[in-house]
Amino acid sequence: MQKSKRTIKPIPEEFKSLKEASDFWDTHDVSDYWGETQEVKFRISFGKEPKYIALEDEIARKIFKTAKKKHISLETLVNVWLKEKLLQIGA
Repeated sequence: MQKSKRTIKPIPEEFKSLKEASDFWDTHDVSDYWGETQEVKFRISFGKEPKYIALEDEIARKIFKTAKKKHISLETLVNVWLKEKLLQIGA
């Protein structure tokens, strides 16, 4: 069985954008470049995913006012208060 004689373009030294890299690999087969690959190690850290809850208007106003007075974000204030409450109830 004869191998096809197709020309394989070299992998660019650097891609200018994620889209450019994506376009390249959408039209090229990684198995053609297997000899050029190497093992790499990396870490991925995912940020916290926000959770949304509805607040009564009066409660929200008081929280906003308190956070502004304390010069902290609304999220920080709510998290601190909830942690304190959970410690109080032993959760």
